[in-house]
Amino acid sequence: MIATPTTATVPGLPAQKPTLSEAFRFWLKLGFISFGGPAGQIAIMHQFLVEEKRWISDARFLHALNYCMLLPGPEAQQLATYIGWLLHGVRGGLVAGIMFVLPSVFILLGLSMAYVTFGTIPWVGALFDGLKPAVVAIVVMAVFKIGKKSLLTPFHYGVAAGSFVAIFFLNVPFPLIIAGAIGVAMVANAARPGLLQAKVPEGKQAADEHTYFLNTRRADDIPPFRWRTFGVQLAVGLTLWLIPLVLFYAFSSDYPFWQNLTVFFTQAAFVTFGGAYAVLPYVAQVSVEQFGWLTEYQMLDGLALGETTPGPLIMVLAFVGFMAGYNHGGAGSLGMGAAGLLATTFYTFLPCFLLIFMGAPFVERSRYNPRIKAVLSVVTAAVVGVILNLAIYLARAVVFPKGLAPETANYFALAWIVVSLAALWRFKVNMILWIGISAVAGLAYYLVLGQ
Repeated sequence: MIATPTTATVPGLPAQKPTLSEAFRFWLKLGFISFGGPAGQIAIMHQFLVEEKRWISDARFLHALNYCMLLPGPEAQQLATYIGWLLHGVRGGLVAGIMFVLPSVFILLGLSMAYVTFGTIPWVGALFDGLKPAVVAIVVMAVFKIGKKSLLTPFHYGVAAGSFVAIFFLNVPFPLIIAGAIGVAMVANAARPGLLQAKVPEGKQAADEHTYFLNTRRADDIPPFRWRTFGVQLAVGLTLWLIPLVLFYAFSSDYPFWQNLTVFFTQAAFVTFGGAYAVLPYVAQVSVEQFGWLTEYQMLDGLALGETTPGPLIMVLAFVGFMAGYNHGGAGSLGMGAAGLLATTFYTFLPCFLLIFMGAPFVERSRYNPRIKAVLSVVTAAVVGVILNLAIYLARAVVFPKGLAPETANYFALAWIVVSLAALWRFKVNMILWIGISAVAGLAYYLVLGQ
């Protein structure tokens, strides 16, 4: 449970603005308990910020959420940054966004070090053998859950199918798929806008908006959009982006490696539409097959670690950065791995802050633009096809690790995928609990059968 801050709310009267220290305590606690993926993280924020403390109304909360879901990057972390910005400006946004991520950075760093140190021990590997099928089941469920929310018209279904064909059969890079989806959406929206519009009933605005500190009736909490401020923020962001790169150039003996890592994860951050599940095929395509930073199996292990730690699932990219540094040159250096993880985290989340601070003032003034929403809904539809590709990619690596032949299939993994789907989908078993059960199942399978 989250402790209730000292600021009190009186029924029927407007809530008071929280202090920055109150907000800090909440965002820090959220960073330690934010299991369950974006849905669970958003639910915790909604319960505390809207229902308990009434710092922000439901309408304003959902508006911020809709904007963050259309951005590249982890929507829950960006939502925290957005609300922190609404409450306390740039300082509040930095506090919210950083505290949301910081605990998971250090937890994942410790787990990554343990993974490369003890991961070759048979019983430790057995734990991950149980986790991997469960992770595949979670990704399969993501296809259905995200598809149910985003495939609103036959046109959206067609875009999803096209993106799947493009990445699965034609090996089209993920960024090109996103760019193509935007282009198709713009043409369709201009020619036949009805193709992109679904008849979804509007929610009823709360009658007691005035009892929330941030509500739809006040405009004085939104700073004006100024091009000068926009330019200064962009310059600061570019400077922050360059600083680690300059340090690597000055003090590293292998600058090209760090340059590749910097550019790659910056690019990945800007194409992470739909969250981690959407960008992982692109990350796997480049980091595994092109750079050789880690193997397919290690990618799966990283996803399993990401599922078992608090914070946004996009932190799995930090694991990839750790393995890239650790494996570089065959050195097996924990220091290089730690540097890779920290650099990856920095370049993964820097764009998230810039997109909020630079775009939020503009978006607050164009929140009801139906054309923007329609175009970006097509991007989300394309992401569904990409996630389906990820599910097949991971399932093939788990069930057929040595090639598509029945005699080499891992039937335990196949059976556990089916069992996991039944447990998570049909019986609604808690995801974190099931991940623990799956790890124990993998260990039990190893101890009983010795494989």
